[in-house]
Amino acid sequence: MLSGLMGLVTFSAQASECPHWQAERLASESHALAEQVQRWDTAYHDEGVSLIDDALYDQAVERLATWQRCLGDEFEHHPLSPLTSSDGTLEHPMAQRGLHKADEDGVRRFISRRDGLWIQPKVDGVAITLRYDQGELVDAVSRGDGERGQDWTARVRQLPAIPNTLSEPLSAILQGELYWRLEQHIQSSSPASGARGAVAGAMAQSSPTDATLERIGLFVWDWPDGPTSMSEGLAQLTRLGFDTADYTQALDSHRDAADWRDTWFNGPLPFATDGVVIKQAERPGVSSWSSSPPRWALAWKYPAQQALAQVRGIEFRVGRTGRVTPLVWLNPVRLEGRRISRVSLGSLERWASMDVRPGDQVAVTLAGLTIPQLTEVVWHTQTRAPLSAPSPQRYHLLSCFELTAGCDAQLLARLTYLGEQLGMQGVSEGTWQALLEADVVTQLLGWMSVEPGELEQVSGIGETSAGALTDQFEAARSAPYADWLAALGMPPGGSARIGDWPALADYQHAQWQAISGVGPVRADALVAFFSHPEVQRMAQRLQQAGVDGF
Repeated sequence: MLSGLMGLVTFSAQASECPHWQAERLASESHALAEQVQRWDTAYHDEGVSLIDDALYDQAVERLATWQRCLGDEFEHHPLSPLTSSDGTLEHPMAQRGLHKADEDGVRRFISRRDGLWIQPKVDGVAITLRYDQGELVDAVSRGDGERGQDWTARVRQLPAIPNTLSEPLSAILQGELYWRLEQHIQSSSPASGARGAVAGAMAQSSPTDATLERIGLFVWDWPDGPTSMSEGLAQLTRLGFDTADYTQALDSHRDAADWRDTWFNGPLPFATDGVVIKQAERPGVSSWSSSPPRWALAWKYPAQQALAQVRGIEFRVGRTGRVTPLVWLNPVRLEGRRISRVSLGSLERWASMDVRPGDQVAVTLAGLTIPQLTEVVWHTQTRAPLSAPSPQRYHLLSCFELTAGCDAQLLARLTYLGEQLGMQGVSEGTWQALLEADVVTQLLGWMSVEPGELEQVSGIGETSAGALTDQFEAARSAPYADWLAALGMPPGGSARIGDWPALADYQHAQWQAISGVGPVRADALVAFFSHPEVQRMAQRLQQAGVDGF
């Protein structure tokens, strides 16, 4: 049986499902990931250093939550972890709540059931709660775990964007986002701005410069104890000097929401964003406030441009020229509307340096919105599956012209390429694989002597298909000489214009190198190709078959 995945070690689990692990391993992996998240939290909140992209961090926390629920544990993520001292923290006067996230269908349902909606960009920064008493800033608390956060009052008093005294003697609790000011920032073209980390870093510095403090802005996205009417709340915030109304728009329909989302995604803004927030025009009063996500608002995030994917397996694919390419098979993720389940690492050297194994969590992005790329290993699984990569010395330009042990992949690639070069219509990689698995074709030119009756014995090939294949095989014999040279795998630099096969076979190294575009390396490859015993046997066979040029 032909091996479709050479060296493939699999790991079965969908990203949103429980891994197919024993409970003991799941507990171990979950504990290790929790410790990694804690290290990221500590660096971010205590040292102002972002060790991981914001979007990847969010997905890693979601992955951890899934695993812990699989274990039957209630998941609670506290960014200010037990390893962080509780000194210097404050309780939020009103809990900071997350938002339910929805896709386009969810947004359409949300909008269809409500009247009077507003939309805002979902600013990507560091959440904060401000408490004013009679117009004076009393407390400033970082989001923390939503119930308690770091006491940022002293630092916030230094920020030009935040008034220490309101223009009116109001007592108010304001919740918002500290953001890093950006010049004409377009989210769709610069998704990895590092803005959130820049704010966290500035807030953690012992003595930030005035220029650094000037870079921090504030977007107020809620006023829990303020007006319950969006329009009234926006008017009062504007009167107090906050610019929330500049980035808040009334909605008429789902299409209207999609238009604003597209506008803010592709248009310039002074801050980074990761989606939009849609809110009811009227919300409940402060008496019904809780720590649970509200029913009157939801987040519609932008398409992921970088995804955290779990490695399902590693395939070492041998190509026509003998190059070994590691392919990483993933539990499928979606990027820019595309389903990504496989990504190439390009070389054995890169695979070895990254040490990618089944179960690892990796970052995947799209290069130019077309080619999936694995950019980094975010977290290594604790259990390292043993992998044995093919030796690069085993495969090369002159290996695997026939089906011997370990040659199935390269010979399949050679046959597929040969069929393309000779213009065989309807003869795909799957066709060649079926012929190889049935041992009907076991050499690069083995198809030349196959009878229709033999083809009919191959699974999936009936009498009609066998006749069509026979016709294609027969027609290929008349292919131009130059096409045959390419089909056999002649290295670049040779040319049918130089002469027929006997003439090319007599060329020496110096003669090859005298040809324009042929250097010493190519000359060596050409000499090796024409002098190789298997290549010479194929040339003799083509000569006997009456193929022109041989």
